[in-house]
This record gives sequence, C-alpha cells and structure tokens, in this order.
Amino acid sequence: MYPFVRSLGKHRATGPATDLVPAQEQAQKHYEDVDVAIVMESTYPYLKGGVSAVVHDIVTGNPDLSYGIIHIAWDSSQPMEDLYGMPENVKWVRVIFLSMQEHRHDFMSVRPKDLNMNSAQRARLSNRLFDALYALSEHRDTEPLWELIDEGFNERTREYPLWAILGSQEFMHALTVRMPQLNMSLSESFWTLRGFFSLAYAVLGETMPRARVYHAHTTGYAALLGAAAARDHGTSFLLTEHNLYVRDTVNTLLDRNMALSITSNDYRTFDVSPEHRAWMAWWIEMGHFCYPSAEVVTYLYPTAITEAAELGADIDKSVVLPNGMIIEEFEDKYHKRQAAVERIAADPSEHTWKLVYIARVVPIKGLMDLLSSMDLLRKAGFPNLHLDVLGPTEHVPDYYEACLAKIESLGLQDMVTIHGTVNGRDMLDQFDLLVLPSYNEGQPIVVLEAMAAGIPTVGSNVGGMSQLVGDELNTNDGRTWGACGELLSPGDVEAMAHQIQAVIGDVDRYRSYCVNARGRVEDFFQLHEVMSSYNKLYRMLGNMGEERNFEYTAGQSLMASAQASERAS
Repeated sequence: MYPFVRSLGKHRATGPATDLVPAQEQAQKHYEDVDVAIVMESTYPYLKGGVSAVVHDIVTGNPDLSYGIIHIAWDSSQPMEDLYGMPENVKWVRVIFLSMQEHRHDFMSVRPKDLNMNSAQRARLSNRLFDALYALSEHRDTEPLWELIDEGFNERTREYPLWAILGSQEFMHALTVRMPQLNMSLSESFWTLRGFFSLAYAVLGETMPRARVYHAHTTGYAALLGAAAARDHGTSFLLTEHNLYVRDTVNTLLDRNMALSITSNDYRTFDVSPEHRAWMAWWIEMGHFCYPSAEVVTYLYPTAITEAAELGADIDKSVVLPNGMIIEEFEDKYHKRQAAVERIAADPSEHTWKLVYIARVVPIKGLMDLLSSMDLLRKAGFPNLHLDVLGPTEHVPDYYEACLAKIESLGLQDMVTIHGTVNGRDMLDQFDLLVLPSYNEGQPIVVLEAMAAGIPTVGSNVGGMSQLVGDELNTNDGRTWGACGELLSPGDVEAMAHQIQAVIGDVDRYRSYCVNARGRVEDFFQLHEVMSSYNKLYRMLGNMGEERNFEYTAGQSLMASAQASERAS
C-alpha cells in the first residue's frame, strides 16, 4: 500500500533515455467531465486488494453517478491490466506517473534561464519558496504555497517553471541560509530537493480532467493531486483515510512497527539520518498541506480520527464511514456455518478445528508469527487443528520461502496447507475461525466477510480491528452486540496461541462469538447503507441537489459506541 517509499534515494541516476509515449498518451487523451474523480495510489483498477475492492463497490454501488479514475503509478512498467472490468459509469481511467524518468523532457531539461528572471528576481523567488514552506510548517498557513503552485506548477496558470529555480546559485545560497537544519551537504541537499521537486511536478504539473468531486483514498500524493485539481476547477475535495498513510509511510521508511503512532512534530525530534528526516518532513507536511483542502474526511473507524488529529487533521470535518457487506451474498455460507456450530456443540472432542489465514504472504501480515503459535498449540496438546493459508505468495518470495522453511523445521506439514491465490469468500463455510496476525490493518474486508458468514476472528489489535471484533457496539434502539472474537498485540505469538485456545476450547463462547459476528454486520456494516451515504456525500459536495449537511446513522452509532467505551475504560 505504500509503494512510493522507494522514491527515497531514487532520483540521482538519470539512467538511459526512456520512452515517454505512455505518459504523453495519457495527457493527450480526451476525458469528459464526471461527477466524481476517484484518485488512487497504485491500486484500483490494476491491483487487487481491500482498498480496490472498496472503490469498486463505490462505483458499482452508485450507478446514477459518473466516475473517472485517476491512478497514480510509479512508472509505465507497472501493471496496467484492468482486473475489475470497468462498469459503464466509469468514463475513463487517467494514469499519472511519479518517476522522474517519465517526465525527463519536461522536468529535467529546464534550466534557471527558463525562469526569465534576473539574479535579484531569482533570489526573491527562492526566499518566497522558503517563506511558504515555513508558513506551512510553523503556522499551518497553506496559501503562500498554493500561490507558488498556481504560478509555477499549475499547467493552466503557470507563469514560469518553478522547479527551474533548483539549479540556480541564488536558490542554493538561500538554502544554506534559510534551512541549515537539513544538516546535509549542498550536494546531498540538491539531490534530495530535486526528488521533491520532481514528485511535485509529476502530481501538480498537468491539468486533470474536470470532476464535481475529487475523492482521494489516501493522503500523500493522491490527496495532493485531488486537492490541487479541486482548487484548479473550483470544485470539491473529499478525502478518505482507509488507513493513516502518513503514519504508515513514515513507519515503513524507518522500518518501525507499523502500529506505532506518528505525530506532526516527530520529524523534528526523532533520532534519524538527515535524509530520513527530510523525507519524514516531506510526508508529514504534505498531510498538513492537504488536510485543510478537504471539505470532509471520512475514516473507517472512530479511533482513526484521534490518530489523524495528531497529524494535523481537523476533527470537525471528520465522518465515520466504514466498509460494508452485502449480507444476502453470505446467506448460504451463514446457514452452513450455523449447522457446523451445532455439530461442534454436539461433540467438540471429535472436531478438527479449521483455522484460516486470508491475506498476502508478506511480512506485514504476520504469517511467521502464526506458525509459531501453531507450534505452541500443538505442544500444548491441541493436535486437532489445521491452518489453511489463502492468499498470494509471490509478492515477497523470500518471505514465502522462509515460511515454507519454518513449516518444515517445526514439523507442521500436516497442520498447515498453503493454497496460494484462491477465492477465499467461496471457501468460507469450510472454516471455523479466521486468524489475522497482521502488524497493520485499516478495516479488513476479510474480517467483515468472515463476520457475515458467522465466523469469529482472533487477530492483532491494530487499525479498526477493535471496532470490528472487540468493542461493544450499541444500536440507536438500545440493542448491544458483544465481541465476536479475541484481540492481542501484534507479534505476541504466545497470546495468539492462548486466544485461539480460549475461543475453540469453550463451545459456549464460540457459539456467542458466531452470533455476534453476524449481528454486528447486520446492524453496522451493511453495504447498501454505506453506498447510500457516499451517494449523499457526493451529491452534497458536488452541489447535485443535496442540502449542505450530512449524517451517516450507522457511522454516528459507531462513534457513540467508541466514545462510550472510552469513557467506561
């Protein structure tokens, strides 16, 4: 989900001349006006995953609205096959490439002389740029930087190529005076800032197709593009945080536990290298720059709002709008699971418990930890267990090979089956318990699918997992739903084994978790309610006949439940 961490340090080599036809073709196509332009980073419609599935639900669940998709990719070598089959209301897909190599003729050929300024004017422009950066970082004042973007980046209003200032003596002099805290040599500063300028140009340098609403599904580059396009066309910007992109990108950069929080000031205080500090500032200040442009920011779960506030988001603009399920699609699976629960209750000693892991086989999803937990369970006398691993194995081949080696070294071959990429939803009725040992999640679709089928979950307490699995949820009419599984700290293999044992070792508890799983989806996570809310939100922001107010009833109930739980604790 965070592919552009790799932009760190990737801008020095110019490499061989690349074919710019893909980028040029994208810019020259005709794009009709649409109601909503969804802005994605390296996901829909060319890569499968939870965020892509949500976006596909949005476009198919609102057939009365027209959509365009702005897909941000690293370069033209990335996958470009439509994996979803665009519905008729998606009018176009516009691809934006971030790599400097895709913009070499436009970005890299420009020199300071192309500013058409004398030395004094270049010095003033350099200082204006640093003034704008300090206005953002010290006072959260975004307007000076927007003015420079309009003058020097925006294709429709550009008076000069702002990025040309980078190679001037005046800029380098101003850099040493105005930003000594970079603590880099002039050469290191040049290459780092060149990377920032190239990314800004890639995102801001071309006019986007017109939409009534630009809906970015992350902060970072998607939010920057969406905010700029809405400003350029005088329309609205909506931001959805499936996960906290700034937090997760910075943690990935620093190789930290993904569950650790990040705040606005951390780039000033962390003990990191100068280059890492610069990139931390880049992403954190990009969030400070983009959040104020959003008229509404939607989050999947209530606690994300508090975390986002630590990164500069405005709580008053925040709305809880979770993921959802079409509950009717799971009726057959649910009834089969109900029958299975009765068989288990009749004679639990004869039952082989079927555990399932449904996720990519990559480090962040924690399969190695789960294998250790399986070993502990076997040693504790629970041989009547089997784990099925469903999900792609090719994304991080070394990690997959390490998992295979661990299965063999622990002697778990008879207890673990790796299936690779399969349709996990179709197989749900075969499993008793979903196990999700992730180090990072937003609001996992796979957990909602399991819940809709009446399957409990044991998983890491990250992202929105407590809202899905652990928190007591209260409906507006006073009904209360208890937990539908057990949660633990990521990486705690002993706790994982203990919680699995606690769920499958108590049939009454297991049965109640099954009932609660289904009931929580029915009352709080129905897709038709979520899609209706998106529709109202789009119409409100796009001035399509809706009054300028918005309320999502189930989301408000989730917020109220979270606040009640917080007060109780």
